[in-house]
Amino acid sequence: MPLSRSLSMTSLSGLLPAWEEDELPVEDLLLFEVAWEVTNKVGGIYTVIQSKAKITVDEWGENYYMMGPYYEHNFKTQVEGCEPPNAAVRKAMDSLTHNGCQVHFGRWLIEGSPYVILFDIGSAAWNLDRWKGDLWESCHIGLPYHDREANDSLILGSLIAWFFKELTDHLGDKPNIIGHFHEWQAGPGLILSRSRKIPMATVFTTHATLLGRYLCAGNVDFYNNLDKFDIDKEAGERQIYHRYCLERAAVHCAHVFTTVSQITAVEANHMLHRKPDVVTPNGLNVKKFSAMHEFQNMHSTNKVRIQEFVRGHFYGHLDFSLDKTLFFFIAGRYEFSNKGADIFLESLSRLNYLLRVHKNDMTVVVFFIMPAKTNNFNVESLKGQAVRKQLWDTAQTVKEKFGKKLYDALLKGQIPDMNAILDRDDFTIMKRAIYATQRHGLPPVTTHNMLDDSTDPILSSVRRIGLFNSRNDRVKVIFHPEFLSSTSPLLPMDYEDFVRGCNLGVFPSYYEPWGYTPGECTVMGIPSVTTNLSGFGCFMEEHVSDPAAYGIYIVDRRFRSPEESCNQLTQFMFSFCQQSRRQRIIQRNRTERLSDLLDWRYLGRFYMYARHLALSRSFPDKFKMDPKAPVKTEGFRYPRPSSVPPSPSASVHSTPHHSDVEDDDDDEPYDEDDEAERDRLNIKTPFVLGGVPEGKKKQPGESGL
Repeated sequence: MPLSRSLSMTSLSGLLPAWEEDELPVEDLLLFEVAWEVTNKVGGIYTVIQSKAKITVDEWGENYYMMGPYYEHNFKTQVEGCEPPNAAVRKAMDSLTHNGCQVHFGRWLIEGSPYVILFDIGSAAWNLDRWKGDLWESCHIGLPYHDREANDSLILGSLIAWFFKELTDHLGDKPNIIGHFHEWQAGPGLILSRSRKIPMATVFTTHATLLGRYLCAGNVDFYNNLDKFDIDKEAGERQIYHRYCLERAAVHCAHVFTTVSQITAVEANHMLHRKPDVVTPNGLNVKKFSAMHEFQNMHSTNKVRIQEFVRGHFYGHLDFSLDKTLFFFIAGRYEFSNKGADIFLESLSRLNYLLRVHKNDMTVVVFFIMPAKTNNFNVESLKGQAVRKQLWDTAQTVKEKFGKKLYDALLKGQIPDMNAILDRDDFTIMKRAIYATQRHGLPPVTTHNMLDDSTDPILSSVRRIGLFNSRNDRVKVIFHPEFLSSTSPLLPMDYEDFVRGCNLGVFPSYYEPWGYTPGECTVMGIPSVTTNLSGFGCFMEEHVSDPAAYGIYIVDRRFRSPEESCNQLTQFMFSFCQQSRRQRIIQRNRTERLSDLLDWRYLGRFYMYARHLALSRSFPDKFKMDPKAPVKTEGFRYPRPSSVPPSPSASVHSTPHHSDVEDDDDDEPYDEDDEAERDRLNIKTPFVLGGVPEGKKKQPGESGL
């Protein structure tokens, strides 16, 4: 689903030069993209391939195909079955079908409607032992019988390599084939295709190294010890040596190896012993609004919906003003350390102390949206929403009665006696409603009944730091251990609407190869906290002169101790709480202007370059490109907005402002149109691939691999 942004904000449209590299003759090529998550949502790779589909289809048309495993439910709900338009593709599929392996074809019902070829793993499982033997003979990698995921990936890979062999036999020399494989699950297809010398160009993309994810989950000092790990030993101790071998073999077999960020490129160089040829950052489809104020209006509308939930959740303890309340959130897979939930909770404890010491009347409500094992909503959370609704109904009843009497009195030309306009029954109803809001305990921290309440990492940390939503706490915590849905009886909001209603997304990840969550915040104009250990954070540091001025706060978790990082995060959040409402509106405008940095229309160019490079290496007689030329990206570094003083801390007052008050002395100079135009004039040409022209100096945002 495309995320929306404003047309009147600074846009790179019209600033981009024509693509300087030679256009590929796509009519003489076939592109196949292979991933385990084609029509099969498992994790973040699904978002990458789904969101990238439209720009790839726009470029390649009917010569673009996606390949993955067949699941009956996914096929019936997401794919429109049809016949392959290409005769050679149809013949290759028929060859597999005639040998007892089922292959399904259709259009994936997403934006762009790409063709998909899905292989039924179950129908070919009888070949597993023979294909294990083929893998051993070709590259001496053995797979244990108990690892079903690895065995399934081998079956899928063998079917794909078989398909490519049949396809190239039918096609001959033209058109040429490009195979783009994502992650280790797609690796066997690449390994077998190369070992059988199938004439095709291959690209392999790792979105996160297999061993890196395991090591970080074990709370090791990963980035400071990259060159010290005994890779084989570490993989063996975690019983993933065979998976690691598949991943490493795929990396070294591919004509072109890519990763999604600079930080993952460093990791891959040590873990997989190959330096990536190209960094291919992840993008989003950015849909534009017709007016700049629309996304601000959407923020206000969705914030009201969150406030309604908070009114119910904190009934009986609603002694803070919702007009002076900020909503922070963290969301994603429940990886407590990798996603930075540990440092976030510690920082919230310190933020709570600072807000209380400075006698700040600002309240922060923090949402943790991370799926965990639960058995249902807890009774107290549901009761809170029921009490809120009952109170609303009572207020509406009394309001209608009051309004009718007031109307009748005014028609008669009288000013009604306010003491007599409501009778005793009305006061009784209102008193009963007030008594119903009394509660004997504290508002719950979690909205669901947790199955592992005593050992849950978030709840254990909440108990340790003592954030129990008491009246004295200026920081309130709500743990929602389930993905958001508009059909929920508790918080009926989709994730996108929820994000738009919040004030700050906090994602202090320790291990995050890219990080879609802060990117989604940016596109929706919501400031966010990220780290220099996430691909997104590194990308923003490279392309934006002062990320904090544009609402991207980058915590240093690579070169600072955990204690220093925690203090830095606390200071970011405390400074954010000190901003006035006007300052937050200005910052949201600036954040939203960064949307074009993350648009696939621009980031997709790196994939174009990777494909061209693969063709030049596999078919050097047909496709010319200097394979030794380093890849350069001429960074477009957004300048610091002119309205921001040299020090970020100088743009906020020493005394916290109320969020609902516009101060007369708030003289920060700001004109949206002037600032947008200034950004247009100062943006450097983005994403020029190839060497730096002669006589041209390297720009501050420029980097190479």
